[in-house]
Amino acid sequence: MGKIALITGANKGIGLETARQLARAGGIHVLLGARDPAKGAAAARTLTGEGLEVEALTLDVTDAASIAAAARSVEERFGRLDILVNNAGISVHAGGPRVSAETLEAWRRTFDTNLFGLIAVTQAFLPLLRKAEAARIVNLSSILGSITLHADPSSPIYHYKVVAYDVSKTAVNAWTVHLAYELRDTPIKVNAAHPGHVKTDMGGEGAPLEVSEGAKTSVALALLGPDGPSGTFVHLGRTLPW
Repeated sequence: MGKIALITGANKGIGLETARQLARAGGIHVLLGARDPAKGAAAARTLTGEGLEVEALTLDVTDAASIAAAARSVEERFGRLDILVNNAGISVHAGGPRVSAETLEAWRRTFDTNLFGLIAVTQAFLPLLRKAEAARIVNLSSILGSITLHADPSSPIYHYKVVAYDVSKTAVNAWTVHLAYELRDTPIKVNAAHPGHVKTDMGGEGAPLEVSEGAKTSVALALLGPDGPSGTFVHLGRTLPW
């Protein structure tokens, strides 16, 4: 068997399309991580119906037991993991128009999935990523995590403040840099991806990018060659400001 890839939150949207594109690249067996087993199985059937080599894996990034069970399953069946795409994410907004009024419940729910879940999954699978020849870790971030652009009145996101989501992605960027530093002397590469404003449940039908475009950055980072970067924040090959 070729490379083994795991994508969290892969039963729909950008995660599902990332799975499709990675499987189409050839030589990659893709595991579709999904919190709901039925939805994961349905997504896997869609892609296997297209002739792609994928399967569902039950994985709730906010549940330690679920993460541990998924890691054991991958270890027992494959012995390693070549690609981890931390795609699962949510946006919770419950504070009204003022960022100072965002509820602590919204902050906690957002960070549980977008940051703590991402870190927990990475920690659980890192031993298997170390067993691969040259593993790749892709953390789904957002341009909304850029402190530089949020502070610039001329930037396109200056007036767009969904504070809990934005700050969770800023933290994802920081985690990416720190983990890349830890792994700097290994063949493992760790990068953060901004998919763009994509037509998904989160992005809305009015978003300018199709889902197929939104998956391209994650796929490119998952398939980086040995000379590719690590510890970067990119969108379609363009480096974004932290």
